[in-house]
Parts: sequence; structure tokens; C-alpha cells
Amino acid sequence: MQSSNPVFKRGYAALENRGGTAVAPSTEELNDLYNAPAASSIRTGRMTIDDVVARTALLFAVLVGVGALAWTLQLGGGALLIGFLGAMGLGLYLSFSQKIKPGLTITYAALQGLALGTLSQMYETAYDGIVGQALVATIAAIAGVLWAYKSKRIRVTPKFTRVLIGALFGYLILAVGSLIGSFFGLGNGMGLYGLSGLGPILAVAGVALATLFLVLDFDQIEKMIASGAPQEQSWRAGFGLMVTIVWLYLEVLRLISILRRD
Repeated sequence: MQSSNPVFKRGYAALENRGGTAVAPSTEELNDLYNAPAASSIRTGRMTIDDVVARTALLFAVLVGVGALAWTLQLGGGALLIGFLGAMGLGLYLSFSQKIKPGLTITYAALQGLALGTLSQMYETAYDGIVGQALVATIAAIAGVLWAYKSKRIRVTPKFTRVLIGALFGYLILAVGSLIGSFFGLGNGMGLYGLSGLGPILAVAGVALATLFLVLDFDQIEKMIASGAPQEQSWRAGFGLMVTIVWLYLEVLRLISILRRD
């Protein structure tokens, strides 16, 4: 059976040119096969890790660029609300959409940049140096969990996934309860996170949960590549990584602010 690999096709063509006789290719033909370039995503149409890195880098470049502009202009609460609500709505749409939409994915990154740049500037005004601390902690967490995943210290199993999903639902319930409580002055308007003792514990749980969800993202990306997912799926992979990393950054930012307030 003839291979679909373009490199091996050359070998089959060489055999066919000899009249279909299964004879060994010449030294020159073997050298051509050996020196042929590896099949890239452009040639195969399949997603590679380079595609994921490139799309993720582009999305974060947009986020950081818009975020820096929002920080500089100090746009205030209106921009924060527009950014978060826009990113939330667009993020939900992209999460459930069957079609890959690069333009909307980039728009999502821009909205996240608007929200994060404005929010980060507000935190920096209240707690000098907190944004730098949060960025360093976030990058360290990403590097640590990536090392743990690649070195097989952490393995994704069905049980691991079920536990994380269950923990996420529990955390979301607490977050909603905290938000409702904040409207009634609970924790000085900070909800459950403003309660002495409980606030830091919830914040640590949020950081741990977001960090572990990165493991699921890495595992999913590996499975997509191994299964030969189309190249355009790298946009979805980059989007998923951005969602988790932004979540992690926000949880780290909140944890540091709680610790510095106490």
C-alpha cells in the first residue's frame, strides 16, 4: 500500500519509474530521500506544536499590547466592564462554536487586554509592585507545571480529570456566593475573600486549581497533535491556553492582594 507521506511517495515513484519492479533505489535517490525536508504543518495540513506556540504568542502579543495601552490611558471602570463582559461573552461563544474563527479569537485577546490592563493598573495603584509580583508568580507556576507534566510527575488520568472538574464546579459555586455576599457588605465588600482566615485559603485554592487546569490544556494539545488534528485547531488550542493563563494571573493577583492587605 502506498504511503501518504510525501517523502515516502518519492520512493514509490522511483520504484514505479523502474517499471514496477521492486528493486533497491540508487544511492542518489536515497540521498534525496534522506535530505528531504521534514513534513511541516503547511505540507500536511495538520497541527504541530510550532503552530500552537505561534498562535498563542500572537494572542498574548495582542493582549499585552492592548493591556499596555489601557494601563497608560487609565481608562477606568467603564473600560474594565466593557473588556470583561465582552471577553466573557465572546469567550463563551468561541468555546461552543464548531467553526474556528481566528478574527474573533484575536478580538477576544484584545478585550482581555483591555480588561486586564485596566484592572492591573488599579491594583498597582493600591498595592505598589503587585503586578510585577503577580507576573513573576504566574510565569513560575506555568514553568513549574510544564516541567512536572513533561517529566511525568503529573499524569492526566480519567480520575484526575473528574476530580478537577468537580473541584471547579465547587469553586464556581463559592465564587458566585462570594459575589452575592459582597453586594450585602460581606467581608467589607470583598465577599468570602474578605473574611479573615477564609479569604487566603480560597485564594490559594483558586491558584492551585488554575495551575492544575494547565495540565489538562497541555494534555489536550498533545492528544490533538497525536490524532492529526487540522492545523486551524491550533487557534482553539491557543485560545484555551490564554483562558487558563489569564484565570491563573487573576487568581495570583487576588492572592497577593489579600496577603498584602492582611
